[in-house]
This record gives sequence, structure tokens and C-alpha cells, in this order.
Amino acid sequence: MTDLNIIILAAGKGTRMRSDLPKVLHGIGGKPILHHVIDVARQLDPKKIIIVYGFGGEQVQQQTPGEDLDWVLQAEQLGTGHAVQQALPLLADQGSALILLGDVPLVDIAACREMLKHADQHLVVQTFIKNDPAGYGRIVRNADNEVLAIVEHKDASETQRAIKEVNTGIMAMPNAQLKSWLAHIKNNNAQQEYYLTDIIALSVSEGRAVLPQVVADAWSVTGINSKVDLQQIEREYQLRQANELMTQGVTLLDASRIDIRGQLTCGRDVVIDINCVFEGNVTIEDDVQIGPQCVIKNAVIAKGSRLAAFTHIDDATIGQHSKIGPFARLRPGTQLAAETHVGNFVEIKNATVGLGSKVNHLSYVGDASIGANVNIGAGTITCNYDGANKHKTIIEDDVFVGSDTQLVAPVTVGKGATIAAGSTITKNVPADSLTLCRAREQRSIQGWKRPQKVKK
Repeated sequence: MTDLNIIILAAGKGTRMRSDLPKVLHGIGGKPILHHVIDVARQLDPKKIIIVYGFGGEQVQQQTPGEDLDWVLQAEQLGTGHAVQQALPLLADQGSALILLGDVPLVDIAACREMLKHADQHLVVQTFIKNDPAGYGRIVRNADNEVLAIVEHKDASETQRAIKEVNTGIMAMPNAQLKSWLAHIKNNNAQQEYYLTDIIALSVSEGRAVLPQVVADAWSVTGINSKVDLQQIEREYQLRQANELMTQGVTLLDASRIDIRGQLTCGRDVVIDINCVFEGNVTIEDDVQIGPQCVIKNAVIAKGSRLAAFTHIDDATIGQHSKIGPFARLRPGTQLAAETHVGNFVEIKNATVGLGSKVNHLSYVGDASIGANVNIGAGTITCNYDGANKHKTIIEDDVFVGSDTQLVAPVTVGKGATIAAGSTITKNVPADSLTLCRAREQRSIQGWKRPQKVKK
């Protein structure tokens, strides 16, 4: 294969999306539509990737980084042929070009590679059979089944509109011929636009055969033009991700109820219950079980761990054979060693928890270092913020913290110490001691009346 230039058409406004956000920046699987297309383009090892942009161009560029990307503006929306014309100054004189669409996120890389086998000599056009072809350009063939032209729906005769083989918009060809053909296309059609599809008839008129590639996977050539399209493609994308996981050996209790919005890597014998969401880069090691309704982002879940329902994890590391949840929240900077327990309605942020330690009930641990074999009682709070600055709590190994304790940072609890329930700790606690801080006596006031609402 000769040197490859890829042109991605991404200038459309997407009026039917009914959004101020450019169409190609709407998300599929947690990533803009356009980024999916660019990912495919990069895998084809091109010499150049040219993106033709228009509506919301500055925003599209800002959210699409890459030193390997060249950008050209289509200031007026005058058709697909006009869009490709804007890219010609960046197109090499030799080699071949592949034209992709910025709103088709499930483009089939294998099909593209097959097209490129012939693109240095021929115009290759990707087509598919559609039972309801309304709105699509029709593939017109002769009696010998050779492609003669692509006729857009609004310009097609009744006979041509009965054709069910349609244009996908994805095509490949030699650069030199593309430059020549684009110099001769006209806008004398119902839309008064410059159609890229007119190059098919020009190729035929020069005696150059057009090679059709009929694809069976309609989703791989389906563009997104509305929020309905967006939702349908999202479901198809997620189903494909789920099927790939199951092929690798992951057990999904319902493949239709999982959302992967990033990169999910799973080991052996992983079980994932319904309605879990995975964002960013998530690694799940062998023999992990994840309960329903969990949200996990940028995390590593080590071997043998169990996550109960409604656990939320964000930028955290879970050690082997740990038990988390239900209703636990691990925020950025959390690092749990092996065999830790974090229970219901516990929140941990920017903290390390040592081997075998437990924070089981209704507690907040922030900006803290907790040693091994520590037990944190229910309702414990590390008071880490003084209104201006964050401060650290250090709890050494083998500490027992009673329920309803407030640890006012900065403070250190020495190894083996015990803190009585209901204490507010403002000073360092010595090792191997019992520390308590409570009111000296309990009083009851007889005859006391609760305040009553004032009647207006």
C-alpha cells in the first residue's frame, strides 16, 4: 500500500441534534464521536490525517488534541465535494486517500484495510443494502453489475429510488485522480451542492472501474444525525463492548445493562452485576465480583475483591481480597491495602488504609494515613479542613477507634491505642493507651419542654 492520507469530514452543524454542542463532540461510550473515527484512522498508520471542520470549529479543535492532526476550515456548507476540496492543498500528489465521516463512530477498521488494498489504483466505494433507503444516495449499476454512478435521493428517478444498495460516504482512491475529479464536479443538482459522489461517474467516463465494497454491518456505516441516532449507536456500542468482555470470559449478569465509557480490562472469573458504569481506565483482576449499580472510574480492583451494590470508586486502588460497600464512596487518592473492609455509607478521600483494616459504618476518612489492623468505629470523622487548609490524620497500626469519634487534624494516634466512643480528639494520642474525651457528667432536666411552632 502506498502512502496514505485520511480525510475526515466533520464540518456539519447537526441541526437535528438540537444542541449548541457541535455534533461530532457528542459522546459515545464516554468519548466524542469524532474521537472514535480518529482512533480508527490512527490504526491505519496514515502519513497524514486531515480533518475538515466547520460549525463550532474552535471548540472541536480544543477538545481534539493531537500533533498528527491537520485542520482545514469549510467556512460554507456547500456539499461533501466542496468539503474535500478544502483539504486538497494538504493532500500529497502521490499515494492514496481514504475519506471517513466524522459522525460515523463504529466504522469498521477491517473493511477500511480491505478498501486500501486497491486504493492506489482504483476508486473504491463502500456500500450497503438498506431496506428503507430514503435519503441515501443510490448505487446505479449496469447490466454487467458494474457501478456507473451514485445518484443522491433528491436527484433520483422513481426507478433509481427503488434501488436498495446505497452509498455509505466512505471511499478510497488515488490522490492524483481525486484532485483531478474534484476540479470537474458541478453543483447543478437539487441541492445546488458539490457532491463528492459525482466523482464515481467521472471515474467511469475515464474508463476507470469503480470497485464496490458491500458491507454487511449496517452499524459500521450508520451516521448520527439526532439524539435518537445517538442513543441507538450508544446501545450498539455498549453491546459490542459487553460481547467482547464475555468472549474474554467475563460473566455479565445482563449484557444489555452495562456501560463502558473508557477502557475496561478484566482478568479471569470476573462477575459484574447489572447497571454498572465504568469510566476512564479501569483494571479488574482475577476473581473479582462487582455488585449492581456500581460506578467505577480510573481504578484498580485487585484479585479476589468484592464490591457490594451502589459502590462508587473514583481514582482509587483496592487491594486483594478487600470488601467494599454497599453504598461506599472512594474518592481520588484512596489506596486500600489487601483485606481491607470499607462498609456502608463510608467515604474515603486521599487516604491510605493498611492491611486488614476496617472502616465499616457511616464514617468519613479524608487526608489520612491508616495503618494495619485498625478498626474505625461507626460515625467516625477525620476533621481535615479548618476552613482554609487541609490537615492530615495519622493512625498507626492496631488502633481501635470507638464510634462517634472526631479526630481534629493535624493529629497522630499512636500504635495500639484505643479511643473511647464519643470522643473528640484534638491532641496526639500516645501508643498503647486508652484515650477518652467526654463531658464529665450526664444530666437530665425534668419538665423541659420542646419549642413549639409559633402560630401565625
